[in-house]
Amino acid sequence: MKPAIITFAANGAELAQSVAALTGGIVRRCGFDGENARALLPRLFAEKVPLIGICAAGILIRLLASSLSDKEDEPPVLAVSQDGKSVVPLLGGHHGANRLARQLAEALGGHAALTTASDLKFAIGLDEPPPGWVLSSTADARPAMLALLVGARIALEGHAPWLAEAGYPLSSMGAVKVLVTEQQLKVDRGLVYHPRTLVAGVGCERGVDVEEVIELIDFGLRSENLSPQSLAAIATIDLKADEPALHQAAAHYGVPLRLFTVAELNQERYRLTRPSAIVEAEVGTPSVAEASALKAGALIVPKLKSERVTCAIGHALRSIDPEALGRSPGRLHIVGIGPGEPLSRTASAIRALDASSDWVGYGLYLDLVADLRSGQEEHRFDLGDEEPRARHALELAGQGKTVSLVCSGDAQIYAMAALVYELLDVTGERALSDAARRVGVASHPGISAFQAASAAAGALIGHDFCCISLSDLLTPRLDIVRRLEGAAKADFVTALYNPRSQRRTDLIEAAKTLFLAHRPGDTPVIIGRSLGRPEEKVRVTTLAAFDPSEVDMRTIVLIGASTSKAFTRGDGKTVAFTPRGYEKKAASAATGEADEQ
Repeated sequence: MKPAIITFAANGAELAQSVAALTGGIVRRCGFDGENARALLPRLFAEKVPLIGICAAGILIRLLASSLSDKEDEPPVLAVSQDGKSVVPLLGGHHGANRLARQLAEALGGHAALTTASDLKFAIGLDEPPPGWVLSSTADARPAMLALLVGARIALEGHAPWLAEAGYPLSSMGAVKVLVTEQQLKVDRGLVYHPRTLVAGVGCERGVDVEEVIELIDFGLRSENLSPQSLAAIATIDLKADEPALHQAAAHYGVPLRLFTVAELNQERYRLTRPSAIVEAEVGTPSVAEASALKAGALIVPKLKSERVTCAIGHALRSIDPEALGRSPGRLHIVGIGPGEPLSRTASAIRALDASSDWVGYGLYLDLVADLRSGQEEHRFDLGDEEPRARHALELAGQGKTVSLVCSGDAQIYAMAALVYELLDVTGERALSDAARRVGVASHPGISAFQAASAAAGALIGHDFCCISLSDLLTPRLDIVRRLEGAAKADFVTALYNPRSQRRTDLIEAAKTLFLAHRPGDTPVIIGRSLGRPEEKVRVTTLAAFDPSEVDMRTIVLIGASTSKAFTRGDGKTVAFTPRGYEKKAASAATGEADEQ
């Protein structure tokens, strides 16, 4: 996970950007004009986000003190002095903090203030092996490390070159036994590391239960006394990219799901032990399970079959990098970034943007989140290219990438989410590729313009409301007018999106006339422009005084209900709100006749 670079002062901003560039992290500014550190840091810590503070160590200690519990489950936390000369790992030393401190100190020309005894002597802790190896039992690491610190040596059986590279003394007569094996074994007075050398190839029927998938994989592993910790991936045909049971099984084992095309699986047809003519007739290749497993190297467990699942296990001579094995199922995040200001972004949106390799969106929207960018590739589109934008995002995800489709406000409201699902459903000439139709999709809501405008000027949407777009590019004008009439008659607070363009000037005029026919002239109206941006302007007027000519496409208009009210506060600001009826509830309570809400 990418670290959060925390800065509290302007004179730490430049170093924070340098640290972000070195680590791929995201700068999060705290303080009077930034985020609330007392809320932000404990939340990020609980989410296991690595934290690098450009600040005194004591600041991080005080902010995180109440969050500390199990040291085995804490992310790296480091403090970096504002001159970059001192890098202090505070927490998670053996979870990457010490290693990260060394890297930062070397890059910044500073000093890594390591206090963990083992890390002062060895470059890698025994309980934090590099990718590709898993320590069977972390409890065994401490006694082994204590022995090494007082002069013992390691007797290594198996392939783990990183031990010598980290400075550990090796000897065939060593007192600390280290065994590297896929087998479920234990050693006395030593450690067992499981190399990630196994791939479980899986085929299944649609809608199979995940329990059946896991049971068959477990049976295959037990048949050869193999450890689940040696699994590097679960692999299957790309037609199963959207099969929930396979995703759930991969999550169960803590490994990625990797996909192969029919052509790629057919490359293994002459090494199969149990090909199936039925499978070939159905999907175009005589094997899914065995062919997927063979991508690791050689079969160690030939095809097994349960009622609805097949499984085979392949074995590689060296640890497998899953990223080099087939492709990912791909995922599209539909991200609402709110009105534009950083403080209005949700944590969910930030995490999705951080996790993505590619960002797709209208250029202005991508500019609004530029401070979060840490190496993602941008795909910029013009304002009117909504379908090409959504299609491009889906097809990128279909290539196995994790993609964020960036939308202003909330992507569900007059934005791209509905178009994404329309494209997933459409057939014929507009149809997506099969791979794009199978990608995972997640929506991340954002603060919409009508919420931001109401909040900036009071609470006009405190009771029933509706939203209507006045853009007639996609909706017939007669339908828009009919909806305006319905909202006016029904006495909804009404938010008008896209109120006026250079071409279309009369619909906002018609809206005012319609609402004046059903509302008093002193009905509050909120006009919000460039919400969440430096040029933001929000003011309250009345329906009678509202001038439609002053609005444009960067403006939202909220027309109150007949019950809405406005008043001027002591600071001279006029605010508007719509009562929900609490005065009636209070009166009922006073007479002992409280109603249910």
